[in-house]
Amino acid sequence: MTANKKPSPSVGSIAKLVAIATLASKLFGLVREQVLAAAFGLNAVSNAFSYAYIVPSFFLVMLGGINGPFHSALVSVLAKKERAEAAPIVETVTTIVSVFLLLTTVAIVVFASTIINLSGAELPLETKELAILQLRIMAPLALLAGLIGIGFGTLSAADSYLLPSISPLLSSLTLTVGVGYILWKFGSEQLNTPQYFQLGAVVLAGGTLGGAILQWLAQLILQWRFGMGTLRLRFNWQIPGVIDVFRIMAPAVISSGMSYVNLAVDLQFISNIAGAAAGIQKANFIMLTPVGIISNIILVPFLPVFSRLTAPENWQELKVRIRQGLFLGALSLLPLTAIFMSLALPIVRLAFERGQFNSENSQFVASLLVVYGFGMIFYIARDVLVRVFYALGDSQTPFKISIANILLNVLLDYLLVNSFGAPGLLMATIGVNIVSMSVFIWILHRRLNGLPLWQWGKDLAGLSIATAVAGFSSYGVSLGWQRTIGSGNLLLLLFELGIASTVAIIVFGAIAIQLKLPELNMLTSRIRQKFGR
Repeated sequence: MTANKKPSPSVGSIAKLVAIATLASKLFGLVREQVLAAAFGLNAVSNAFSYAYIVPSFFLVMLGGINGPFHSALVSVLAKKERAEAAPIVETVTTIVSVFLLLTTVAIVVFASTIINLSGAELPLETKELAILQLRIMAPLALLAGLIGIGFGTLSAADSYLLPSISPLLSSLTLTVGVGYILWKFGSEQLNTPQYFQLGAVVLAGGTLGGAILQWLAQLILQWRFGMGTLRLRFNWQIPGVIDVFRIMAPAVISSGMSYVNLAVDLQFISNIAGAAAGIQKANFIMLTPVGIISNIILVPFLPVFSRLTAPENWQELKVRIRQGLFLGALSLLPLTAIFMSLALPIVRLAFERGQFNSENSQFVASLLVVYGFGMIFYIARDVLVRVFYALGDSQTPFKISIANILLNVLLDYLLVNSFGAPGLLMATIGVNIVSMSVFIWILHRRLNGLPLWQWGKDLAGLSIATAVAGFSSYGVSLGWQRTIGSGNLLLLLFELGIASTVAIIVFGAIAIQLKLPELNMLTSRIRQKFGR
């Protein structure tokens, strides 16, 4: 180790920084979604964007996102290197990835029509044309996302977490300003004209692209300051560490890509349901607002920890850390599960019901949010476990499981969408996550010479009971409020949600305390320390 290398910050300090930065980003994202809902509701523009964004979001979320394959692979390798060794690795990986993604960008522009038809064959002609236009505008996101993902991994390895967590705010800012301009330009009387739809489609796609450009440039400046690589072109595969990065990255990218194959299949099943894709996007945003914050708090600081505990003599501590990741996620998300499932309609009404987003839209999105609420815990548990495999240098296992998941997803889509409509699509996704999570746990149980599954299962069962009781309690409070006071305006609706949500959290906490979980003690002691200052 070099003498000037700073000690790594603690998991707690990283989590605090990531939480604050991600919360700021998510809150501004909420403003963005409210503006988009008021401007477009679930009309042709927003529905087209849901289809056009499939491929760009694959690159942005899976390649360019925190905890994505690029981020995970680089952290896993660079966390064990000095900064002087890191720069050539980062520059080589950036060069090779950029060449491939530049060719991918050209292919997206050329085959945009074919790509949209793969997932939206039954879309109305107007919606399909808007989606093709938007996809071509956003095609450079393929290249930018790879660069952003490399930047996330590089900065995390340098123990810099603020910018990666807050940089998505830049995309929200560009979109909000653009859509605000449209609303100002057209006024309330011209919101359903062809000109409005065309300009709206261009602004949605262009704002998304502009935000990614700003995000990459901000990362690049900080990356240079840390001495973690520049824009220098390098093609030397023999640099130590480069092969290690690609050994983890390549299967992880393919594995992550399988989830977007699943998404394309999903949207094909609902392309004949008007506004379904846009409705799922709105419900997904509400779900991902807390899940994204909690996921980043847990996964960002824990991934380097997992990577440093992969030697057999450290497996006992690794098991403890895996449990901490799973149970901190459960303790954070299960109260929200109770709230989302019991208060879905008031939440959607408060968030989006204004302008072009009407009460019928609220009912539809609320039905989706109930299902999302149930599946949140499986989403984050699967992600925690996948990161353990990446830390162990094994990206093959997640890859193989993701391949099997495609067939399972198609089967569940067919059975559940036909029976339940759009909510059935989300039920199928949850089913796939449950199966994946179970397989991951079983493999780790065998590989790490046994996990205390009985104790983990007993504790999780107790938390599940707490969730159910909390959900029924908050629903009862909400129902009583509506019958006695009502929720005819935003202020009353806000009070209803605030009181009912508080009841859910108190009830959940009261029951969870009886389980005497060490992870709950970690959370409560940390909270007391913050409020005691």
